This record gives sequence, structure tokens and C-alpha cells, in this order.
Amino acid sequence: MDELTIQTLIRAKYSGGLSEMSSYTSLAIQAVAVIIGGIIIWRASNVLHKRKLAERSRKQYFETSYSKGWKRKN
Repeated sequence: MDELTIQTLIRAKYSGGLSEMSSYTSLAIQAVAVIIGGIIIWRASNVLHKRKLAERSRKQYFETSYSKGWKRKN
């Protein structure tokens, strides 16, 4: 049984079937890495955006007594 599998692997290597398989495997690994990397970057961007929005809402730069009274009149 082992001879048969070794023999088929040798035939696949010299016929070119094995080299195509390694290319497809490499391509699949790269695709998975790009997808995982994209998800990580997307999540990091989302966290940074939420921090930026929270920081903006906390700033009281434009909150003056005049603007508070003006907002109440409308």
C-alpha cells in the first residue's frame, strides 16, 4: 500500500499535478490571510472611530452660557 502511494506521488510530481496543488494551496492560504487581515483592520478601524466619536461628544468647547440659552429659546 505504501509503495502505491509513493508511486502515485512520484507520478503526480513529474506529471505536474503536484506543482499545481501547491500553487492552489498557497493561493488559498493567501486568500484566508487577506480575509483575516481585512477583518482585523476593519475591527481596529471601528474601535478607533468609536473612540473618536466619544471624544468629540465629551468636548465642551462650544458650550457657552449664550449657546445654552439660545438652544432653549428655539
